[in-house]
Amino acid sequence: MPRRRPPTSGGGRAAPAPATRIGVDVGGTNTDAVLLENRRVVRAVKTPTTPDVTTGVARALRMLMTSESAGLAAPVAEARGSVEGRPPTSRAGLAAPVTAVMIGTTHFTNAVVQRRDLTPVAAIRIGLPASASLEPFVDWPDDLGAIVRGEVFMLEGGHEYDGRPLVPLDTAGVRAAARRIRAAGYTSVGVAAVFSPLNPSCEEQAAEILRDECPGVAITLSHQLGRLGLLERENATLLNAALVHLAGKTTRAFADALRASGVVAPLYLTQNDGTVTLAEAAERFPVYSFASGPTNSMRGAAFLSGRRDALVVDVGGTTTDVGSLRHGFPREANSVVEVGGVRTLFRMPDLLSLGLGGGSLVRDEPLSVGPQSVGYRLLERARVFGGPDLTATDVAVAAGLLDLGDRSRVAGLPASLVTEALARMRAMLEDGVDRMKTDARDEPLIAVGGGCFLVPERLPGVSEVLHVPHQAVANAVGAAIAQVSGEVDQVFQGLGREEAIARARRLAEEQAARAGADPATLGVVEVEDLPIAYLPGNSLRVRVRVVGDIARA
Repeated sequence: MPRRRPPTSGGGRAAPAPATRIGVDVGGTNTDAVLLENRRVVRAVKTPTTPDVTTGVARALRMLMTSESAGLAAPVAEARGSVEGRPPTSRAGLAAPVTAVMIGTTHFTNAVVQRRDLTPVAAIRIGLPASASLEPFVDWPDDLGAIVRGEVFMLEGGHEYDGRPLVPLDTAGVRAAARRIRAAGYTSVGVAAVFSPLNPSCEEQAAEILRDECPGVAITLSHQLGRLGLLERENATLLNAALVHLAGKTTRAFADALRASGVVAPLYLTQNDGTVTLAEAAERFPVYSFASGPTNSMRGAAFLSGRRDALVVDVGGTTTDVGSLRHGFPREANSVVEVGGVRTLFRMPDLLSLGLGGGSLVRDEPLSVGPQSVGYRLLERARVFGGPDLTATDVAVAAGLLDLGDRSRVAGLPASLVTEALARMRAMLEDGVDRMKTDARDEPLIAVGGGCFLVPERLPGVSEVLHVPHQAVANAVGAAIAQVSGEVDQVFQGLGREEAIARARRLAEEQAARAGADPATLGVVEVEDLPIAYLPGNSLRVRVRVVGDIARA
Protein backbone atom coordinates (compact mmCIF):
# COMPACT_ATOMS: atom_id res chain seq x y z
CA MET A 1 0.00 0.00 0.00
CA PRO A 2 1.27 3.51 -0.68
CA ARG A 3 2.33 5.51 2.30
CA ARG A 4 0.67 8.91 2.61
CA ARG A 5 1.60 11.93 4.65
CA PRO A 6 -0.90 14.56 5.74
CA PRO A 7 -0.32 18.16 4.67
CA THR A 8 2.67 19.80 6.30
CA SER A 9 1.46 23.30 5.57
CA GLY A 10 -0.99 25.17 3.44
CA GLY A 11 -3.36 22.24 2.89
CA GLY A 12 -6.98 23.26 2.59
CA ARG A 13 -6.29 26.84 3.66
CA ALA A 14 -7.71 29.32 1.21
CA ALA A 15 -5.29 31.88 -0.10
CA PRO A 16 -5.17 35.13 1.84
CA ALA A 17 -6.85 37.76 -0.29
CA PRO A 18 -5.96 41.21 0.97
CA ALA A 19 -6.91 42.67 -2.41
CA THR A 20 -9.86 42.21 -4.74
CA ARG A 21 -10.43 39.10 -6.83
CA ILE A 22 -13.00 38.00 -9.37
CA GLY A 23 -14.05 34.37 -9.75
CA VAL A 24 -16.05 33.15 -12.74
CA ASP A 25 -17.42 29.67 -13.41
CA VAL A 26 -19.00 28.75 -16.74
CA GLY A 27 -21.48 25.91 -16.33
CA GLY A 28 -23.76 24.17 -18.76
CA THR A 29 -26.73 26.23 -17.57
CA ASN A 30 -25.42 29.40 -15.89
CA THR A 31 -22.31 31.53 -15.81
CA ASP A 32 -21.61 32.68 -12.25
CA ALA A 33 -19.30 35.45 -11.12
CA VAL A 34 -18.36 36.81 -7.70
CA LEU A 35 -16.30 39.72 -6.44
CA LEU A 36 -14.24 39.10 -3.31
CA GLU A 37 -12.71 41.83 -1.15
CA ASN A 38 -10.63 40.70 1.80
CA ARG A 39 -12.08 37.16 1.69
CA ARG A 40 -15.65 38.48 1.70
CA VAL A 41 -18.16 38.01 -1.09
CA VAL A 42 -19.49 41.48 -1.83
CA ARG A 43 -21.16 40.95 -5.20
CA ALA A 44 -22.48 38.01 -7.16
CA VAL A 45 -24.22 37.58 -10.50
CA LYS A 46 -25.72 34.58 -12.27
CA THR A 47 -26.54 34.82 -15.93
CA PRO A 48 -27.47 32.13 -18.49
CA THR A 49 -24.51 30.56 -20.27
CA THR A 50 -24.40 31.49 -23.94
CA PRO A 51 -23.68 29.03 -26.76
CA ASP A 52 -20.26 30.60 -27.41
CA VAL A 53 -19.46 30.71 -23.64
CA THR A 54 -17.36 33.88 -23.80
CA THR A 55 -20.31 36.18 -24.46
CA GLY A 56 -21.77 35.02 -21.16
CA VAL A 57 -18.45 35.67 -19.42
CA ALA A 58 -18.28 39.20 -20.79
CA ARG A 59 -21.87 39.84 -19.71
CA ALA A 60 -21.25 38.50 -16.19
CA LEU A 61 -18.13 40.63 -15.78
CA ARG A 62 -19.93 43.73 -17.01
CA MET A 63 -22.78 43.17 -14.58
CA LEU A 64 -20.35 42.45 -11.75
CA MET A 65 -18.25 45.57 -12.30
CA THR A 66 -21.06 48.08 -12.87
CA SER A 67 -24.36 48.95 -11.25
CA GLU A 68 -26.24 47.22 -14.06
CA SER A 69 -27.63 44.60 -11.69
CA ALA A 70 -27.80 44.16 -7.96
CA GLY A 71 -27.31 40.78 -6.40
CA LEU A 72 -28.08 37.95 -8.80
CA ALA A 73 -28.64 38.70 -12.44
CA ALA A 74 -31.04 35.81 -12.94
CA PRO A 75 -33.50 34.12 -10.63
CA VAL A 76 -31.70 31.55 -8.51
CA ALA A 77 -33.35 28.49 -7.04
CA GLU A 78 -32.19 28.83 -3.44
CA ALA A 79 -34.52 27.75 -0.70
CA ARG A 80 -32.21 27.94 2.27
CA GLY A 81 -29.11 29.91 1.27
CA SER A 82 -28.86 33.34 -0.22
CA VAL A 83 -26.36 35.52 -1.94
CA GLU A 84 -25.83 38.59 0.13
CA GLY A 85 -23.48 41.54 0.12
CA ARG A 86 -23.22 45.20 -0.60
CA PRO A 87 -25.19 46.44 -3.57
CA PRO A 88 -22.93 47.09 -6.54
CA THR A 89 -21.72 50.61 -6.93
CA SER A 90 -19.14 51.31 -9.60
CA ARG A 91 -15.55 50.43 -10.37
CA ALA A 92 -14.51 53.49 -8.48
CA GLY A 93 -16.31 52.18 -5.42
CA LEU A 94 -14.07 49.13 -5.07
CA ALA A 95 -11.89 49.03 -1.97
CA ALA A 96 -8.90 48.00 -4.10
CA PRO A 97 -8.14 47.35 -7.76
CA VAL A 98 -8.81 43.84 -9.04
CA THR A 99 -5.58 41.85 -8.65
CA ALA A 100 -6.59 38.58 -10.33
CA VAL A 101 -9.39 37.02 -12.35
CA MET A 102 -9.96 33.26 -12.10
CA ILE A 103 -12.15 31.53 -14.68
CA GLY A 104 -13.36 27.95 -14.67
CA THR A 105 -14.87 26.58 -17.87
CA THR A 106 -16.49 23.42 -19.23
CA HIS A 107 -15.41 24.44 -22.73
CA PHE A 108 -12.72 21.78 -23.14
CA THR A 109 -14.75 18.92 -21.70
CA ASN A 110 -17.72 19.87 -23.85
CA ALA A 111 -15.52 19.91 -26.94
CA VAL A 112 -14.59 16.26 -26.35
CA VAL A 113 -18.07 15.12 -25.32
CA GLN A 114 -19.79 16.98 -28.17
CA ARG A 115 -17.05 16.14 -30.73
CA ARG A 116 -16.44 19.73 -31.84
CA ASP A 117 -13.57 22.22 -32.22
CA LEU A 118 -10.95 19.44 -32.08
CA THR A 119 -7.67 19.46 -34.00
CA PRO A 120 -6.42 16.38 -35.89
CA VAL A 121 -3.32 15.03 -34.13
CA ALA A 122 -0.22 13.25 -35.37
CA ALA A 123 0.71 10.53 -32.86
CA ILE A 124 4.27 9.38 -32.23
CA ARG A 125 4.65 6.21 -30.17
CA ILE A 126 8.21 5.42 -29.07
CA GLY A 127 8.44 1.82 -27.92
CA LEU A 128 9.26 -0.62 -30.70
CA PRO A 129 9.98 -3.50 -30.79
CA ALA A 130 7.63 -3.70 -27.77
CA SER A 131 4.11 -2.19 -27.66
CA ALA A 132 3.45 -2.86 -31.35
CA SER A 133 0.21 -4.82 -30.95
CA LEU A 134 -1.99 -1.93 -29.80
CA GLU A 135 -1.59 1.29 -31.77
CA PRO A 136 -2.48 4.81 -30.60
CA PHE A 137 -6.24 5.52 -30.72
CA VAL A 138 -6.98 1.79 -30.52
CA ASP A 139 -9.63 2.10 -27.79
CA TRP A 140 -11.17 5.43 -28.83
CA PRO A 141 -14.84 5.69 -29.81
CA ASP A 142 -15.10 5.51 -33.60
CA ASP A 143 -16.71 8.93 -34.02
CA LEU A 144 -14.10 10.71 -31.88
CA GLY A 145 -11.18 8.83 -33.43
CA ALA A 146 -12.39 9.80 -36.91
CA ILE A 147 -12.04 13.47 -35.95
CA VAL A 148 -8.79 13.44 -33.97
CA ARG A 149 -6.74 10.60 -35.44
CA GLY A 150 -4.09 11.84 -37.84
CA GLU A 151 -1.07 9.84 -38.96
CA VAL A 152 0.47 7.40 -36.51
CA PHE A 153 4.21 6.81 -36.29
CA MET A 154 5.58 3.79 -34.39
CA LEU A 155 9.30 4.14 -33.67
CA GLU A 156 12.05 2.29 -31.82
CA GLY A 157 13.08 3.53 -28.39
CA GLY A 158 11.67 3.79 -24.91
CA HIS A 159 12.75 2.12 -21.69
CA GLU A 160 12.29 -1.06 -19.73
CA TYR A 161 10.36 -1.13 -16.45
CA ASP A 162 13.67 -0.84 -14.61
CA GLY A 163 14.85 2.26 -16.49
CA ARG A 164 17.17 0.54 -18.97
CA PRO A 165 16.76 1.51 -22.65
CA LEU A 166 14.75 -0.92 -24.72
CA VAL A 167 16.77 0.03 -27.77
CA PRO A 168 18.38 3.35 -28.75
CA LEU A 169 15.92 6.01 -29.94
CA ASP A 170 15.45 5.95 -33.71
CA THR A 171 16.35 9.60 -34.22
CA ALA A 172 16.38 9.21 -38.02
CA GLY A 173 12.84 7.84 -37.81
CA VAL A 174 11.73 10.75 -35.62
CA ARG A 175 13.19 13.21 -38.12
CA ALA A 176 11.48 11.48 -41.03
CA ALA A 177 8.20 11.51 -39.11
CA ALA A 178 8.65 15.21 -38.35
CA ARG A 179 9.16 15.99 -42.03
CA ARG A 180 6.06 13.99 -42.93
CA ILE A 181 4.08 15.88 -40.25
CA ARG A 182 5.22 19.19 -41.68
CA ALA A 183 4.36 18.14 -45.25
CA ALA A 184 0.92 16.90 -44.24
CA GLY A 185 0.17 20.17 -42.44
CA TYR A 186 -0.45 18.82 -38.94
CA THR A 187 -0.23 21.56 -36.32
CA SER A 188 -0.40 19.40 -33.19
CA VAL A 189 1.59 16.33 -32.15
CA GLY A 190 1.32 13.94 -29.21
CA VAL A 191 4.43 11.99 -28.19
CA ALA A 192 4.37 8.97 -25.86
CA ALA A 193 7.31 6.72 -24.99
CA VAL A 194 7.27 3.49 -23.02
CA PHE A 195 7.94 4.18 -19.30
CA SER A 196 8.62 7.86 -19.94
CA PRO A 197 7.57 8.83 -16.36
CA LEU A 198 10.60 6.80 -15.30
CA ASN A 199 12.91 8.26 -17.93
CA PRO A 200 11.63 11.05 -20.23
CA SER A 201 14.77 11.32 -22.38
CA CYS A 202 13.27 9.76 -25.52
CA GLU A 203 10.30 12.11 -25.50
CA GLU A 204 12.52 15.12 -24.89
CA GLN A 205 14.84 14.19 -27.76
CA ALA A 206 11.85 13.70 -30.05
CA ALA A 207 10.51 17.13 -29.07
CA GLU A 208 13.83 18.77 -29.97
CA ILE A 209 13.74 17.18 -33.42
CA LEU A 210 10.11 18.19 -33.95
CA ARG A 211 10.84 21.81 -33.03
CA ASP A 212 13.75 21.82 -35.45
CA GLU A 213 11.79 20.31 -38.36
CA CYS A 214 8.32 21.74 -37.65
CA PRO A 215 8.63 25.29 -36.27
CA GLY A 216 5.47 26.38 -34.50
CA VAL A 217 3.96 22.93 -34.10
CA ALA A 218 2.22 22.29 -30.75
CA ILE A 219 3.88 19.38 -28.93
CA THR A 220 2.43 17.45 -26.00
CA LEU A 221 4.74 15.02 -24.17
CA SER A 222 3.10 12.24 -22.19
CA HIS A 223 5.46 12.35 -19.19
CA GLN A 224 4.31 15.92 -18.50
CA LEU A 225 0.70 14.75 -18.08
CA GLY A 226 0.07 11.17 -17.20
CA ARG A 227 1.15 8.40 -14.89
CA LEU A 228 2.38 4.84 -15.40
CA GLY A 229 0.13 3.01 -17.85
CA LEU A 230 1.04 3.57 -21.50
CA LEU A 231 -2.34 3.55 -23.26
CA GLU A 232 -4.14 5.72 -20.69
CA ARG A 233 -1.23 8.17 -20.49
CA GLU A 234 -1.02 8.29 -24.28
CA ASN A 235 -4.78 8.89 -24.53
CA ALA A 236 -4.54 11.88 -22.18
CA THR A 237 -1.66 13.19 -24.32
CA LEU A 238 -3.60 12.87 -27.56
CA LEU A 239 -6.70 14.52 -26.06
CA ASN A 240 -4.53 17.39 -24.86
CA ALA A 241 -2.93 17.74 -28.28
CA ALA A 242 -6.38 17.87 -29.89
CA LEU A 243 -7.39 20.73 -27.58
CA VAL A 244 -4.35 23.03 -27.48
CA HIS A 245 -5.50 25.24 -30.33
CA LEU A 246 -8.99 25.55 -28.85
CA ALA A 247 -7.35 26.39 -25.52
CA GLY A 248 -5.40 29.23 -27.10
CA LYS A 249 -8.51 30.58 -28.80
CA THR A 250 -10.53 30.30 -25.59
CA THR A 251 -8.02 32.04 -23.34
CA ARG A 252 -7.66 34.87 -25.88
CA ALA A 253 -11.45 35.25 -25.91
CA PHE A 254 -11.49 35.39 -22.10
CA ALA A 255 -8.76 38.04 -22.20
CA ASP A 256 -10.86 40.04 -24.68
CA ALA A 257 -13.85 39.74 -22.35
CA LEU A 258 -11.74 41.14 -19.50
CA ARG A 259 -10.65 44.10 -21.60
CA ALA A 260 -14.22 44.76 -22.75
CA SER A 261 -15.37 44.90 -19.13
CA GLY A 262 -12.56 47.28 -18.16
CA VAL A 263 -10.80 44.80 -15.86
CA VAL A 264 -7.01 45.02 -15.91
CA ALA A 265 -5.63 42.02 -14.00
CA PRO A 266 -3.78 38.74 -14.58
CA LEU A 267 -5.98 35.95 -15.93
CA TYR A 268 -5.91 32.47 -14.41
CA LEU A 269 -7.79 29.30 -15.35
CA THR A 270 -8.92 26.82 -12.75
CA GLN A 271 -7.77 23.21 -12.81
CA ASN A 272 -8.96 19.72 -11.88
CA ASP A 273 -7.36 19.79 -8.42
CA GLY A 274 -9.09 22.98 -7.25
CA THR A 275 -6.18 25.32 -7.97
CA VAL A 276 -5.38 27.77 -10.77
CA THR A 277 -2.63 28.39 -13.25
CA LEU A 278 -1.76 31.38 -15.42
CA ALA A 279 -3.77 31.42 -18.64
CA GLU A 280 -0.67 31.12 -20.79
CA ALA A 281 0.36 27.99 -18.87
CA ALA A 282 -3.16 26.56 -19.07
CA GLU A 283 -3.04 26.84 -22.86
CA ARG A 284 -0.42 24.07 -22.94
CA PHE A 285 -2.41 21.62 -20.81
CA PRO A 286 -6.17 22.12 -21.35
CA VAL A 287 -6.94 18.59 -20.05
CA TYR A 288 -6.01 19.84 -16.57
CA SER A 289 -9.20 21.95 -16.70
CA PHE A 290 -11.60 19.10 -17.62
CA ALA A 291 -13.24 18.86 -14.18
CA SER A 292 -12.55 22.38 -12.95
CA GLY A 293 -16.25 23.23 -12.51
CA PRO A 294 -17.04 20.58 -9.87
CA THR A 295 -13.72 21.14 -8.12
CA ASN A 296 -14.40 24.88 -7.95
CA SER A 297 -17.69 24.08 -6.22
CA MET A 298 -15.94 21.78 -3.74
CA ARG A 299 -13.30 24.36 -2.90
CA GLY A 300 -16.02 26.98 -2.55
CA ALA A 301 -17.96 24.64 -0.26
CA ALA A 302 -14.88 24.19 1.94
CA PHE A 303 -14.28 27.95 2.08
CA LEU A 304 -17.89 28.90 2.83
CA SER A 305 -18.49 26.17 5.41
CA GLY A 306 -15.09 26.11 7.11
CA ARG A 307 -15.08 22.30 6.76
CA ARG A 308 -11.95 20.56 5.48
CA ASP A 309 -13.34 17.00 5.37
CA ALA A 310 -16.88 16.41 4.13
CA LEU A 311 -18.98 15.14 1.26
CA VAL A 312 -20.07 17.78 -1.26
CA VAL A 313 -23.15 17.64 -3.47
CA ASP A 314 -23.15 20.28 -6.21
CA VAL A 315 -26.53 20.48 -7.94
CA GLY A 316 -26.40 22.52 -11.12
CA GLY A 317 -28.94 23.01 -13.85
CA THR A 318 -27.95 19.91 -15.81
CA THR A 319 -26.02 17.54 -13.54
CA THR A 320 -25.27 16.81 -9.90
CA ASP A 321 -21.66 16.15 -8.94
CA VAL A 322 -20.86 14.25 -5.76
CA GLY A 323 -17.33 14.42 -4.36
CA SER A 324 -15.33 14.22 -1.17
CA LEU A 325 -13.22 16.91 0.47
CA ARG A 326 -9.94 15.80 2.05
CA HIS A 327 -7.85 18.48 3.76
CA GLY A 328 -9.98 21.08 1.98
CA PHE A 329 -9.25 19.79 -1.54
CA PRO A 330 -11.14 17.30 -3.74
CA ARG A 331 -10.11 13.68 -3.30
CA GLU A 332 -8.18 12.58 -6.37
CA ALA A 333 -9.05 9.57 -8.48
CA ASN A 334 -6.43 6.82 -8.38
CA SER A 335 -7.90 4.79 -11.21
CA VAL A 336 -8.76 5.17 -14.87
CA VAL A 337 -11.16 8.04 -15.67
CA GLU A 338 -13.13 8.10 -18.90
CA VAL A 339 -13.53 11.43 -20.72
CA GLY A 340 -15.86 11.36 -23.70
CA GLY A 341 -15.45 7.59 -23.87
CA VAL A 342 -11.63 7.72 -23.78
CA ARG A 343 -9.76 5.99 -20.94
CA THR A 344 -7.24 8.30 -19.27
CA LEU A 345 -5.03 8.24 -16.22
CA PHE A 346 -3.83 11.64 -15.01
CA ARG A 347 -4.67 14.23 -12.36
CA MET A 348 -8.46 14.11 -12.02
CA PRO A 349 -10.83 14.45 -9.05
CA ASP A 350 -12.79 11.46 -7.80
CA LEU A 351 -16.31 12.52 -8.78
CA LEU A 352 -19.63 10.94 -9.54
CA SER A 353 -21.89 12.80 -11.96
CA LEU A 354 -25.64 12.22 -11.94
CA GLY A 355 -28.12 13.31 -14.60
CA LEU A 356 -30.05 15.42 -12.10
CA GLY A 357 -30.29 19.21 -11.97
CA GLY A 358 -32.68 22.10 -11.71
CA GLY A 359 -33.35 21.90 -15.44
CA SER A 360 -33.79 18.11 -15.60
CA LEU A 361 -36.87 17.07 -17.55
CA VAL A 362 -39.54 15.20 -15.57
CA ARG A 363 -41.81 12.82 -17.48
CA ASP A 364 -44.78 10.74 -16.38
CA GLU A 365 -45.94 7.28 -17.50
CA PRO A 366 -43.40 5.93 -16.87
CA LEU A 367 -41.88 8.35 -14.40
CA SER A 368 -38.39 9.60 -15.25
CA VAL A 369 -36.18 12.43 -14.04
CA GLY A 370 -33.32 13.46 -16.35
CA PRO A 371 -30.76 12.93 -17.70
CA GLN A 372 -32.08 15.26 -20.41
CA SER A 373 -32.14 18.89 -19.31
CA VAL A 374 -33.29 22.21 -20.70
CA GLY A 375 -29.87 23.53 -19.63
CA TYR A 376 -29.28 27.24 -20.11
CA ARG A 377 -32.81 27.58 -21.55
CA LEU A 378 -34.41 27.07 -18.12
CA LEU A 379 -35.85 30.61 -18.11
CA GLU A 380 -37.53 29.90 -21.46
CA ARG A 381 -38.57 26.26 -21.11
CA ALA A 382 -39.59 25.67 -17.45
CA ARG A 383 -43.31 25.92 -16.73
CA VAL A 384 -42.93 28.39 -13.87
CA PHE A 385 -41.42 30.80 -16.40
CA GLY A 386 -44.17 30.22 -18.95
CA GLY A 387 -42.43 27.46 -20.91
CA PRO A 388 -43.80 24.09 -22.08
CA ASP A 389 -41.46 21.67 -20.24
CA LEU A 390 -41.88 20.13 -16.79
CA THR A 391 -38.54 20.34 -14.97
CA ALA A 392 -37.19 19.47 -11.54
CA THR A 393 -37.46 23.18 -10.68
CA ASP A 394 -41.19 23.11 -11.45
CA VAL A 395 -41.64 20.08 -9.19
CA ALA A 396 -39.74 21.81 -6.38
CA VAL A 397 -41.90 24.94 -6.72
CA ALA A 398 -45.06 22.84 -6.68
CA ALA A 399 -43.82 21.08 -3.52
CA GLY A 400 -43.11 24.39 -1.79
CA LEU A 401 -39.34 23.86 -1.61
CA LEU A 402 -38.73 27.30 -3.10
CA ASP A 403 -40.57 30.32 -4.42
CA LEU A 404 -39.57 30.98 -8.01
CA GLY A 405 -41.37 32.18 -11.10
CA ASP A 406 -45.16 31.88 -11.28
CA ARG A 407 -46.30 29.15 -8.90
CA SER A 408 -49.82 29.17 -10.34
CA ARG A 409 -48.48 27.57 -13.52
CA VAL A 410 -47.70 24.33 -11.62
CA ALA A 411 -50.61 24.40 -9.17
CA GLY A 412 -52.46 21.80 -11.21
CA LEU A 413 -49.73 19.16 -11.11
CA PRO A 414 -51.03 15.86 -9.62
CA ALA A 415 -49.84 15.47 -6.04
CA SER A 416 -48.83 11.88 -6.79
CA LEU A 417 -46.54 13.02 -9.61
CA VAL A 418 -44.84 15.59 -7.37
CA THR A 419 -44.36 13.06 -4.56
CA GLU A 420 -43.03 10.32 -6.84
CA ALA A 421 -40.68 12.70 -8.67
CA LEU A 422 -39.20 13.97 -5.41
CA ALA A 423 -38.78 10.38 -4.22
CA ARG A 424 -36.94 9.51 -7.44
CA MET A 425 -34.60 12.49 -7.01
CA ARG A 426 -33.95 11.54 -3.39
CA ALA A 427 -33.14 7.97 -4.40
CA MET A 428 -30.65 9.23 -7.01
CA LEU A 429 -28.91 11.39 -4.40
CA GLU A 430 -28.87 8.61 -1.80
CA ASP A 431 -27.28 6.23 -4.28
CA GLY A 432 -24.69 8.83 -5.32
CA VAL A 433 -23.70 9.61 -1.74
CA ASP A 434 -23.44 5.90 -0.88
CA ARG A 435 -21.20 5.22 -3.88
CA MET A 436 -18.81 8.06 -3.00
CA LYS A 437 -18.39 7.23 0.68
CA THR A 438 -15.26 5.32 1.70
CA ASP A 439 -16.13 5.08 5.40
CA ALA A 440 -19.08 3.40 7.12
CA ARG A 441 -19.37 6.27 9.58
CA ASP A 442 -21.79 9.13 8.95
CA GLU A 443 -20.16 12.17 7.34
CA PRO A 444 -21.30 15.78 7.00
CA LEU A 445 -22.54 16.84 3.58
CA ILE A 446 -22.33 20.36 2.12
CA ALA A 447 -25.02 21.20 -0.43
CA VAL A 448 -24.14 23.83 -3.02
CA GLY A 449 -25.21 24.88 -6.49
CA GLY A 450 -28.23 26.68 -7.87
CA GLY A 451 -30.28 23.49 -7.65
CA CYS A 452 -29.35 22.49 -4.09
CA PHE A 453 -32.99 22.89 -3.04
CA LEU A 454 -33.29 19.30 -4.35
CA VAL A 455 -31.06 17.99 -1.53
CA PRO A 456 -33.25 16.73 1.37
CA GLU A 457 -32.43 17.61 4.97
CA ARG A 458 -31.67 13.99 5.86
CA LEU A 459 -29.88 11.28 3.92
CA PRO A 460 -28.66 7.82 5.00
CA GLY A 461 -24.97 7.85 5.94
CA VAL A 462 -24.97 11.65 6.38
CA SER A 463 -24.55 13.18 9.84
CA GLU A 464 -25.85 16.62 8.79
CA VAL A 465 -26.69 18.53 5.63
CA LEU A 466 -25.04 21.96 5.60
CA HIS A 467 -26.37 24.91 3.62
CA VAL A 468 -24.04 27.88 3.42
CA PRO A 469 -24.35 31.53 2.33
CA HIS A 470 -23.65 32.11 -1.36
CA GLN A 471 -24.25 28.41 -2.05
CA ALA A 472 -25.70 29.15 -5.50
CA VAL A 473 -22.38 30.64 -6.61
CA ALA A 474 -20.03 28.39 -4.61
CA ASN A 475 -18.33 27.43 -7.87
CA ALA A 476 -17.36 31.04 -8.60
CA VAL A 477 -16.29 31.49 -4.96
CA GLY A 478 -14.06 28.42 -5.28
CA ALA A 479 -12.46 29.92 -8.37
CA ALA A 480 -11.90 33.28 -6.68
CA ILE A 481 -10.13 31.86 -3.60
CA ALA A 482 -8.06 29.30 -5.50
CA GLN A 483 -4.33 28.98 -5.03
CA VAL A 484 -1.64 27.73 -7.40
CA SER A 485 -0.36 24.17 -7.28
CA GLY A 486 2.48 22.05 -8.56
CA GLU A 487 2.46 18.25 -8.66
CA VAL A 488 5.10 15.64 -9.43
CA ASP A 489 4.36 11.92 -9.82
CA GLN A 490 7.64 10.23 -10.69
CA VAL A 491 9.73 7.12 -10.08
CA PHE A 492 13.11 7.73 -8.43
CA GLN A 493 15.96 5.22 -8.35
CA GLY A 494 19.11 5.03 -6.28
CA LEU A 495 17.89 7.52 -3.68
CA GLY A 496 16.82 7.13 -0.08
CA ARG A 497 13.17 7.74 0.75
CA GLU A 498 13.64 11.18 2.30
CA GLU A 499 15.96 12.30 -0.49
CA ALA A 500 13.51 11.14 -3.18
CA ILE A 501 10.65 12.98 -1.48
CA ALA A 502 12.77 16.12 -1.12
CA ARG A 503 13.70 16.02 -4.80
CA ALA A 504 10.06 15.54 -5.82
CA ARG A 505 9.07 18.47 -3.64
CA ARG A 506 11.66 20.73 -5.31
CA LEU A 507 10.36 19.74 -8.74
CA ALA A 508 6.76 20.39 -7.67
CA GLU A 509 7.71 23.80 -6.26
CA GLU A 510 9.44 24.74 -9.52
CA GLN A 511 6.34 23.72 -11.44
CA ALA A 512 4.10 25.80 -9.15
CA ALA A 513 6.32 28.85 -9.56
CA ARG A 514 6.09 28.56 -13.35
CA ALA A 515 2.30 28.41 -13.02
CA GLY A 516 2.24 31.73 -11.11
CA ALA A 517 2.74 30.83 -7.44
CA ASP A 518 4.67 32.91 -4.93
CA PRO A 519 7.54 30.56 -3.93
CA ALA A 520 7.64 31.97 -0.38
CA THR A 521 4.08 30.76 0.28
CA LEU A 522 4.34 27.20 -1.02
CA GLY A 523 3.39 24.38 1.33
CA VAL A 524 3.04 20.64 0.86
CA VAL A 525 -0.55 19.45 0.54
CA GLU A 526 0.05 15.74 0.01
CA VAL A 527 2.91 13.26 -0.15
CA GLU A 528 2.48 9.69 -1.30
CA ASP A 529 5.34 7.22 -1.73
CA LEU A 530 5.22 3.63 -2.92
CA PRO A 531 8.23 1.27 -3.06
CA ILE A 532 8.22 -0.65 -6.35
CA ALA A 533 9.47 -4.15 -5.57
CA TYR A 534 9.83 -5.29 -9.18
CA LEU A 535 12.22 -2.45 -10.05
CA PRO A 536 15.89 -2.58 -9.04
CA GLY A 537 17.93 0.17 -7.44
CA ASN A 538 15.71 0.99 -4.46
CA SER A 539 12.99 2.32 -6.77
CA LEU A 540 10.33 4.53 -5.24
CA ARG A 541 7.30 6.12 -6.85
CA VAL A 542 6.71 9.51 -5.21
CA ARG A 543 3.82 11.90 -5.68
CA VAL A 544 4.10 15.34 -4.10
CA ARG A 545 1.64 18.21 -4.43
CA VAL A 546 2.38 21.73 -3.21
CA VAL A 547 0.06 24.75 -3.05
CA GLY A 548 0.76 28.46 -2.63
CA ASP A 549 -0.70 31.91 -3.09
CA ILE A 550 -0.61 33.64 -6.44
CA ALA A 551 2.45 35.83 -6.91
CA ARG A 552 1.95 39.58 -6.71
CA ALA A 553 2.76 41.51 -9.83
